[in-house]
Amino acid sequence: MQRELSYTELKNGCSADDFSFRSTAELEPLEGIIGQDRAVKAFDFGLHVKIKGYNIYMSGPSGTGKTTYAKASTERLAATEEVPLDWCYVYNFQNPRSPLALSFPAGEGRKFRDDMNELVQLFQTELQKVFRTEDYEKQKTELLRGFDEKRDALMDQMSKEAAENDFQVKTTNSGIYFMPVVDGKPVGEEEYDDLAEDVKDVIEKNSQIVQEKASAIMRDIRELDKESKRCVDQLDYKVGMFAIGHHVSAVQEKYEQNEKAVAYINAVKEDVLENISQFFEDEDDGEEGLASLLPMLSKKQPEDVTLKYKVNLIVDNSETKGAPVVTTFNPTYYNLVGEVEYDSEFGNLTTDFMKIKSGLFHKANGGYLIVQAQDILSAPQAWEALRRVIKTKEINMDAIREQLGTVVAPTLKPEPIPANIKIIMIGSSYYYELLSTYDEEFDKFFKIRADFDYEMPRSQENMLKIAQFIKGFTMREKTMDFDVSAVCAVVEYSSRSAERQNKLSTRFNHLAEILGEAAVWAKLDGAEMVTAKHVQKTIVEKEDRLRLYEEKLDEMLEENVIMIDVDGAEVGQINGLAVLDMGSYAFGNPSRITATTYVGKSGIVNIEKEARMSGQTHDKGVQIITGYLGQTYAQKFPLSLSCRVCFEQNYNGIDGDSASSTELYCILSSLAELPIRQDLAVTGSVNQKGEIQAIGGVTYKIEGFFDLCKKRGLTGKQGVIIPVSNIRDLVLKDEVVEAVKEGVFHIYPISTIDEGIALLMSTPAGEKDENGEYPPDSVHGKVMNKLKAFWKYAEGE
Repeated sequence: MQRELSYTELKNGCSADDFSFRSTAELEPLEGIIGQDRAVKAFDFGLHVKIKGYNIYMSGPSGTGKTTYAKASTERLAATEEVPLDWCYVYNFQNPRSPLALSFPAGEGRKFRDDMNELVQLFQTELQKVFRTEDYEKQKTELLRGFDEKRDALMDQMSKEAAENDFQVKTTNSGIYFMPVVDGKPVGEEEYDDLAEDVKDVIEKNSQIVQEKASAIMRDIRELDKESKRCVDQLDYKVGMFAIGHHVSAVQEKYEQNEKAVAYINAVKEDVLENISQFFEDEDDGEEGLASLLPMLSKKQPEDVTLKYKVNLIVDNSETKGAPVVTTFNPTYYNLVGEVEYDSEFGNLTTDFMKIKSGLFHKANGGYLIVQAQDILSAPQAWEALRRVIKTKEINMDAIREQLGTVVAPTLKPEPIPANIKIIMIGSSYYYELLSTYDEEFDKFFKIRADFDYEMPRSQENMLKIAQFIKGFTMREKTMDFDVSAVCAVVEYSSRSAERQNKLSTRFNHLAEILGEAAVWAKLDGAEMVTAKHVQKTIVEKEDRLRLYEEKLDEMLEENVIMIDVDGAEVGQINGLAVLDMGSYAFGNPSRITATTYVGKSGIVNIEKEARMSGQTHDKGVQIITGYLGQTYAQKFPLSLSCRVCFEQNYNGIDGDSASSTELYCILSSLAELPIRQDLAVTGSVNQKGEIQAIGGVTYKIEGFFDLCKKRGLTGKQGVIIPVSNIRDLVLKDEVVEAVKEGVFHIYPISTIDEGIALLMSTPAGEKDENGEYPPDSVHGKVMNKLKAFWKYAEGE
């Protein structure tokens, strides 16, 4: 007699006796994560490895706590590590388009910025003060007087030389020119034309002599002007250095350990002394009227004069404790790398080093950056930016507009900043495999993989941790506590979510949803504590919100629009079971499978495949059936069989091999001309040797057929045939368990096709005798005889 499962085997219940507490009020909240020992070990090791390339990829299904654990664990370690450097960008006096990057110990970057601002203010006040003193004006006047005297002497010499050759020197705003003198009177252009030719010849000859002598004198005057300007500049440099030198030296001494900062301060000093005039107020107000009418012609604001002496502090770690941990869910290119902003001035784009804005790489530098794989792969250029930082170990702010060839404005190329960032990327296994396949250096960049499991053992320790997780939830969300019955209900729900009696789900975001909604139902109920009743109501209500499609199918089944029998017996017809997964909700869906057999040589034809409605796994299952028939019956004669197998009223397609045994029973029934019980539904995969293999979704499949039988009326004979290897996967609803307990519904575990044949056709499958023949009244015997007859018909006998 075929074994039938007891109601005690249909789920792994949880009772108050499994715990020593009566409510979560007695517990401490959970610290850490549950059931992910392998992943935690890998992650924690990866955090401590500071070698290039040891970034971490955390893979696994969503909702297992990867992001929460990564953030908490990383912050715990980061708090014990050194605070990273501050970073500033400053003006590059050698190459203004390439701002320099300066680093300082944490907190000193802000001090340096403030010190430079104060120093520039001193420049303005001290220089204006010293260059307005009488002493400076006296020195400058005396200096210039000597040059003026020399210039006047040269001009007198020029006049004398001109007079000796009958020319007169004329000075205008546009320069110096010579007028000929005839009979003691200067001659203009009009008068010159009336002169005799011999007089003009003399004038031309003398003009050449005067021009040559004047050119030499003018060269001397120009050299004198240059020398005058050089001496004035030297005086200005000397006076300016006297005014600001000691202020500059004080700042340099403060940062003497930072060679690059000292060199920058020195460059600022030299630039200031070379451009002292920029610190003086413009006293020329002649253009004010025009400037007020045409703002485009107005001069820059006074603060622009000192812009290049300012400090752009892009990373300020003065308030940071330990190493930074940055988590982002919007890793666009500019959010990661930073950007150089632009201003629009009368239609023209302008920028400067003060408009450099830091990115997440700068903020996480010296610490950790946590990103989601899906987010970074969805943002254009973001993955390229990330891999470039990992590969080069520097943050380079190359404008993406320049990379794409769309630069229409002046660009800056800031000096790259050395990068020391550990990247923690979180995503599914799919993205890990995708990156491994399409980026040949991915394995070099992410040498640590922390793989999170979707399930964990249902041990007493893990059950207690779930109770502590519930306690932590109540404290975090400020809800009422859960009593022990509610904890048991949550444990059972977790086991059902994992679809294993000896496992628990690790997708704690799903559990958190149940906890939150149960607390609300308890509040609406006026309860002081969440009980099992509230958890169960939450589960029912949550499913009810999602079961619209299931209800529509149920209606069609009840009205016999979708034809399925749950009583009687039919030849070549059987009830199969499938699972429809709606994403956040899955349910079992019974369906009728039929088979027709006749003489021919086309073999088994899967109608779904011919209609292109079946997947590869389902097609494989059909081919396995052919192998089974050949192995079992065609040892002495060839198969001459044509067969059509179909999932009736299937319009959405089908995949999977969980119905391969069901299809085989249907084919055997058609060949043996023996009816199949319609009060039994079947699921299970078969191999070529007739062994029944495990399938997925067994709980939903059983419940789906049970619901249909219940609506049609339970006869006491209905049930489901499942693989033996699926017994441990049963986590059935209490309603089904109670029906089995009362003997009105049955679940039969089988391990071979022959066991299923006996159940479905109420006839022994039959065993071969020593001649390799089956008993004629057995199912195999009837099938063998039919196939022999088909062969003879096909041969024309």
